[in-house]
Amino acid sequence: MNERELPPLNALRAFEAVARLHSVTHAAAELHVTHGAVSRQLRLLEDALGRPLFVRQGRGITLTEIGQQLHEGAGTAFELLRDSWSKLRQRSTQAPFVLGCSGSLLARWVIPRLDRVERDLPELRLHLSAQESPLTPDPGHLDAALMLAAAPWPGHWHVETLAPERIGPVVSPRYAGWPALQGQSAAKLLDEPLLHTASRPQAWPDWMRGMDLPAPRAPPGPGFPHLYHLLEAAIAGLGVAIAPAPLVADDLASGRLLAPWGFQPTSASWILATPQRVTDRRTIMLADWMRSELGSG
Repeated sequence: MNERELPPLNALRAFEAVARLHSVTHAAAELHVTHGAVSRQLRLLEDALGRPLFVRQGRGITLTEIGQQLHEGAGTAFELLRDSWSKLRQRSTQAPFVLGCSGSLLARWVIPRLDRVERDLPELRLHLSAQESPLTPDPGHLDAALMLAAAPWPGHWHVETLAPERIGPVVSPRYAGWPALQGQSAAKLLDEPLLHTASRPQAWPDWMRGMDLPAPRAPPGPGFPHLYHLLEAAIAGLGVAIAPAPLVADDLASGRLLAPWGFQPTSASWILATPQRVTDRRTIMLADWMRSELGSG
């Protein structure tokens, strides 16, 4: 036998619990297994050693001399392991949770909800990182990334789907063309200069197809590098923009923007992606919280 060979670890764990609790029944309850399963693990160790570890004493059990020696070593080892594991979990939980997302999502959806996430998930200690393309092979310092994206997802990321994306036209009541548009069907937009972003050139055509309309006849209106700039231009009354519904929910509620033609689903989804190397229960907590926010908005 190799002198550095370890005993069967499941059997050793069962033995340590029985020796510490002085009961097979109590050990089985702690380990969430049956009484018989613990007894079989004890026999496995005794067969390997060729000597008994316990003897019956009245209605209970007590350690033999060799059992006591094994308990001293196993008890110390398991206590050190529990202490190390507890410290590692505490350190992981206390570390900031770094969330990456585009500047537009950051400004239009995440930041307005920071007070709520801090209230609802105080243990999260959320830190934000503005990144336009966070799903890279090397996630760097990110614990998760919030995105609007369509499958397939990169293989090195685990994706939690939060909600389907829905997009639609929005316009400010300050827009000079609004009086002529008010009460009109979506077909009237075909003659309007439409605000757009370079990052979503197909947003208008996709929405028009969903409304059974042809591609816009009018030349594109001003283009903007980011969705955030596009929506600020719409709020300023520069034209009709198109945007995901959750990003304009607060503006619609306040009356700064109007959405008279509704929103249509796309092939994309709101997703929370985590690097596969990351295992953190806070990811599930944040995903559930975001699903609730997106569902209510």
